[in-house]
Amino acid sequence: MEKRRQKNWKKTEEGRLRGKGLRAMASFSNLTIGIALASFAVFQVLFHVLSSWVSTRITPGFNNLSQKRKIEWNSRTVSTFHALVVGVFCVYILLYDEAVNADHLWGDPSIVKLNIAITTGYLISDLLLIIYYWKAIGDKFFVIHHLAALYAYSFVLSKGLLAYFGNFRLLAEFSTPFVNQRWFFEVLGYPKSSKANIINGVLMTVVFFVVRIAVMPMYYSRVISAFGTEAFERLGFAAQSAWIISSVVLDVMNVMWMVKITKGCYKVICLIGQEEAKTHKNGKSD
Repeated sequence: MEKRRQKNWKKTEEGRLRGKGLRAMASFSNLTIGIALASFAVFQVLFHVLSSWVSTRITPGFNNLSQKRKIEWNSRTVSTFHALVVGVFCVYILLYDEAVNADHLWGDPSIVKLNIAITTGYLISDLLLIIYYWKAIGDKFFVIHHLAALYAYSFVLSKGLLAYFGNFRLLAEFSTPFVNQRWFFEVLGYPKSSKANIINGVLMTVVFFVVRIAVMPMYYSRVISAFGTEAFERLGFAAQSAWIISSVVLDVMNVMWMVKITKGCYKVICLIGQEEAKTHKNGKSD
């Protein structure tokens, strides 16, 4: 009788703890939804209000831009802000989140979800702005990029799967501020051979390569090492395909962008060489 009572108590206690855990997960899901919605709202305010207000005060050239350029300016300002926030958060998780780093497929996604919720809010906000202002900032590659990322991140947010890999992809955001700064210099009329443009261009090329291209072997070696494991099988076909397909699509685009950026950097370096040769020649003539 005593053994039966202890057994029943144990089941009751396990059920109570399980129910408590499920309620905690549900409340956390509500939290991530709330963060995504808050993120969406913040990025909309940044685009429609704060970007223009700040830009007119720190960059007089902003007022001289066309309406189309101002729309893209605000879009890129928001993009830079998002990149810095989630990029820093991403590095912190990779360095200090032991649960996610210990189990790449099923590690506790609690902290990662917060970061991806912020990104989800940004991606939805940016996607709607791209569609609404298509003539100014419309780009089919960005639409594909955003949709692929949102689809993949939905598995992290809804099921808590692949948190490590979802967070790892956010390392790519560190190149975004340099890409945007290059455009800012261009519309403000900075010469391509200016010191600021050259420094930013070199940094953009190096950082883009490091965070988007050089990390590919590390990323895909960990993807391959997961194949065939029991943990991988438990993901199910939908999560497996979303993970692999979205990763390949995003990285094909990264390679295409890397080629374009490298060509641009090469042209700037050649331009510098030509100007130096011209200056040297003029010096001799004098």
